Parts: sequence; structure tokens; C-alpha cells
Amino acid sequence: MSNIKDFMTQDHRDCDEIFAQMEDAVASKSNEAVAKFEEFQDALTNHFKMEEMVLFPAFEQKTGMTEGPTQVMVMEHEQMRKLISQMDEAVQVNDNDKFFGLSETLMILMQQHNMKEEQMLYTMIQEHLGDDADHIISRMRTVAY
Repeated sequence: MSNIKDFMTQDHRDCDEIFAQMEDAVASKSNEAVAKFEEFQDALTNHFKMEEMVLFPAFEQKTGMTEGPTQVMVMEHEQMRKLISQMDEAVQVNDNDKFFGLSETLMILMQQHNMKEEQMLYTMIQEHLGDDADHIISRMRTVAY
């Protein structure tokens, strides 16, 4: 049987790895900078889709908690989307100072966000939805990819 917490935590790690590759590409002024940024943007967007379209609604339906932790996470997703949009503008014009200022802010926000999900929310989700984990993970894969 699959484990939702493990699956989502691994997706965080995958996004973190792409984030590091993106920063390296931008710092070295590589021709790959824009492509690595887009790869990171796609990975993070896919992660948000899995949560917002499948995981969070399933948790809310099962528990009745619609104004709780999932809503806080969605608000944080919106903050990250705004930073990503600004980073996109910076990377397109090779403004590395602006890019790395935004990147640092995003990294801090992502670390705090991921810690809340991994230590609290995913544990709660696994407890409530664990019996249906295989189906939920399958649905998340379909939505994201």
C-alpha cells in the first residue's frame, strides 16, 4: 500500500533538487537558465495541482475541515506563485540580483511551508485517507503529469 505522506514528501525533495539546479544555472549565466527555471516552475505548479485539485479536497471532504490547514497552505501557494511570476520576469531579462533576492525569499517560504505540510498536514492526511492512498496518489499523478 502506498503512503501519501512519503509520496508528497518525495515530491518536495524533487522540487528542491530542481530549484538548486535552477539557481546554479542562473548563477553561472548558463544558456540553460530559462529552461531550468521553467522546469522548476512546472514541477512546483504540478505539486500545487496535486494538492489543490485532489489531495486537499479529499481531505476536506473526509474531515469536514474546509477552513483549516488546507486553506492556509493554499494561501501560501498563492504567495509562492507571485514570487515565481516575479522570478520569471527577472530570469527573462537576466536580472540576477532581482532573481536571487526573490529566490531567497521563495526558498525560505518553501522551507517553512514544506515543514508544516510534512510534519503536520501530511500526517493528518495519511491518518484520514491512508486506506485510499493508492487511488489518491494515482489521481494526483494524472492531474499533475
